[in-house]
Amino acid sequence: MSTDEGIYFEDIEEGRVATSPARTVTEADIVNFAGLSGDFNILHTDAEFMKGTPFGQRIAHGLLGLSIASGLVARNPGAEQHRLVAFLGMTWDFRNPVLIGDTIHVVQTAASKRPTSKPGLGVVVYDVQVKNQRGQVCQEGQWKVMYMKRNVG
Repeated sequence: MSTDEGIYFEDIEEGRVATSPARTVTEADIVNFAGLSGDFNILHTDAEFMKGTPFGQRIAHGLLGLSIASGLVARNPGAEQHRLVAFLGMTWDFRNPVLIGDTIHVVQTAASKRPTSKPGLGVVVYDVQVKNQRGQVCQEGQWKVMYMKRNVG
């Protein structure tokens, strides 16, 4: 397969693991996400209050971690060549907090794939884990993605 023509449904092998680049989550990320989302919960915005919690500091919004994970996967080598059609859905669990200064990356495994009833399309289910620099799983679940097929019919 030539990457010039792209990566289609047929090219994705079950069991294939991809690890994304990493990114450090900053205070600015949390502040900006609070403004964008309108979620100013004290878990994310009140440093003094959070000192007295089991976390000891402000934590990133769960959806901020998920958003960053999506962006990190888009930076995987060759991701721009994928012939994606749609993100269809997900199941998602928040396991450990993402703290200011944590460096996270995504481990994505193609868990299963199936053709659809529509010609030219297939669905891949990925097992996805967001891990921090200590190897802890912060978030995990499955993402369901639709791809174009190379061979229609």
